[in-house]
Amino acid sequence: MFNLQNYRTDNIKNDVLSGLVVAVALVPEAIAFAFIAEVSPIVGLYTAFILGLITALIGGKPGMISGATGSVAVVLIGLTLEVSGLLRAQGLGGEELAWGVLQYVTLAALLTGAIQVLFGVFKMGKFIRLVPQPAMYGFVNGLAIVIATAQFKFFEGEGVIMYALVAITMLIMFVLPRYTKAVPAGLVAIVALTLVAYLFGLQTGTVGDMANLSEFKGQLPSFHIPDFILDPGAILVVLPYAVIMALVGLIESLLTLAVLDEMSGTRGSGNQECIALGTGNMTCGLFGGMPGCAMIGQSIINYTSGGLGRLSGVTAAVGLMVLVASLTDVLNVIPIAVLVGIMFMVSIGTFEWSSFSHIRHMPRSDAFVMVAVTLITIVEDLAIAVISGVIISALVFAWKHARIYAKSQVEADGTKVYELDGPLFFGSTASFFDTFTIDRDPPRVVIDFQNARVMDASGVEAIDTITRKYEDANKQLTLRHLSEDCKKLLKAAGPHCTYEVTDPTYKVAVNV
Repeated sequence: MFNLQNYRTDNIKNDVLSGLVVAVALVPEAIAFAFIAEVSPIVGLYTAFILGLITALIGGKPGMISGATGSVAVVLIGLTLEVSGLLRAQGLGGEELAWGVLQYVTLAALLTGAIQVLFGVFKMGKFIRLVPQPAMYGFVNGLAIVIATAQFKFFEGEGVIMYALVAITMLIMFVLPRYTKAVPAGLVAIVALTLVAYLFGLQTGTVGDMANLSEFKGQLPSFHIPDFILDPGAILVVLPYAVIMALVGLIESLLTLAVLDEMSGTRGSGNQECIALGTGNMTCGLFGGMPGCAMIGQSIINYTSGGLGRLSGVTAAVGLMVLVASLTDVLNVIPIAVLVGIMFMVSIGTFEWSSFSHIRHMPRSDAFVMVAVTLITIVEDLAIAVISGVIISALVFAWKHARIYAKSQVEADGTKVYELDGPLFFGSTASFFDTFTIDRDPPRVVIDFQNARVMDASGVEAIDTITRKYEDANKQLTLRHLSEDCKKLLKAAGPHCTYEVTDPTYKVAVNV
């Protein structure tokens, strides 16, 4: 939880200043993602404030930034389009249509949050560990490219001034930290170049060109329960989208946590992040916001600007709301070019450049996973890319281990002993059967599992099958060094098992 007692003075200063940088950088992101979801810009801004504040206070990783995100917004747009069609069919239009759509959006936020809280309560956040390192490299690299390419649209219709301001911003971000880290370079770039653009009347795009924030001046989130919260029909419409948004949000948030863990050298709590994210989304649903999740770009801005504690996230959220509620005229004149330059530097810092050297030494299968996840992240979606990476890695693992090895010897009394080595599971049962020469084996045979492990029900069934084959050939079979759990699962082979002092004690996965 949030605890100021653990802060030194320099921590507070760095957290506050980095939080202010993030607060400014959040504005165009929140507006853009609200436009993607086809809702009012204020909905995205409320989400950045509410979700950012709650996850900053009780999230699993201090310094993580959450808000409205593109990965969730692209799912939400499917809901808004479907709902718009339903409401138009009922004769609604104009403000009534917009209000009706917002009701469904807030209901989606409530259901999304509830699902995410359940993930945390049942401690399912640990499954992020299933994401292999090559997939993590691919995710980070793909995300860095997505962050960079997402800025290209801001150059449309702009001239030399835009390019110059972007270049100067990047130069400030690169050079200033070499001389001082007392003030975040991003904050210096925002203040200095905004003043230059305003005082000299430079003709370039500003935040106000995206959406006139002055119309939202003085507006604060207000409590409201969605009109359809108990309507079964509305819940059935929203639920499929809520499930997808919950999963997408969890994957992106937990991966952001993992990336920051690697950058900071400290470990956060995935389950706590699930609960915080769910609680934040449910609160967004009660205060006119849309679902969201962790923002890896903004989180890295915060981390690289010196924001390592919860105070940085709180400052970002509260600072955003203060800017929107009272300083919209200032926000309106900030050049988009400065924020684009900051995001370009975030992209450069996010890219795992060491992966180029790693890929030369990786197994081909790992290199394939990394490249595949990178490409899928760019072309499709972060969540789809990561899920694909896990599936590909699992298939590669199964292929690599889809063979069990054995060496055999005939003892002095004529007994043939098969000493197995490797995992016995669904993928290796074929090589398991190929190991034995039943017709040519002597009357007494021993299969020793000391260096093997039975992994699943397919492995158990394979042992039963080979036992029946030896019985049909009227040959005496003995099974050594099987775990107690495995022996209990065996049917035909049970009586052929011996009980040794050195028997292993593992469990067989049959109920997954």
